Amino acid sequence: MSPAELLFLAASGLLAGVVNALAGGGTLVSFPALLAMGYPGLTASVTNAVALWPGYLGGVLGYRAELRGQRRRAVTLGATAVTGAVAGSALLLVTPGRVFESIVPWLVGLASLALLAQPWLRARIGGAAGGPPSRRVYAGVFLGGCYGAYFNGGMGVLLLAVLGLFLHDGLHRVNAVRAVLALVITSVSAVAFSLFADVRWAAVAVIAPASLAGGFLGTRVARLLSAKVLRGVVVVFGLGVAVALALQ
Repeated sequence: MSPAELLFLAASGLLAGVVNALAGGGTLVSFPALLAMGYPGLTASVTNAVALWPGYLGGVLGYRAELRGQRRRAVTLGATAVTGAVAGSALLLVTPGRVFESIVPWLVGLASLALLAQPWLRARIGGAAGGPPSRRVYAGVFLGGCYGAYFNGGMGVLLLAVLGLFLHDGLHRVNAVRAVLALVITSVSAVAFSLFADVRWAAVAVIAPASLAGGFLGTRVARLLSAKVLRGVVVVFGLGVAVALALQ
């Protein structure tokens, strides 16, 4: 790769890491960059999944303060996310991609609107404040794991919408748990692709450290935003992701 190509991939990885730490959706930054570099679609997809894994790790490390006191919640929901990710990986092998991809924009769009209406919806279907997590949150996380392993774009928006509805907690703490679940789901995909797919490791070597730095930077930016502003940013970005996916 030329110096210009190296810089292009590094910049896309950095921006993807920032976006994933804020709300999820960094795939829509780095995946097109790999396509622009001339990689075939499937190769670009699996390479992107592996390359962005450090960015998710950076997001989790950046949210250490918000994760304090949430270990049990993160572990139980993380285990649910693993089962969903395994199911999603298997689903990818047996389901025609066009069928699933046709509903993805609707899923992301509805999740964004649900996040916008989160305070109103949570008061009606989210369960009692201070009580144990509703069983519906586990069902939602399982489906989010399926979706994230099958198609990563907009996964963070979906997870944050589910968690925001059923966990009575501050949005920043909920977003920290979302970061853990995204890391878990992406880990399952990254392992599978590393073992069985055509990953271009030269591109991974450029994007991965940049996405790690972006993950740290994204958490710093998110922490500076109020809950209302952060929700607004995620909703706007999520709707933009839905439109972009529909146009694709």
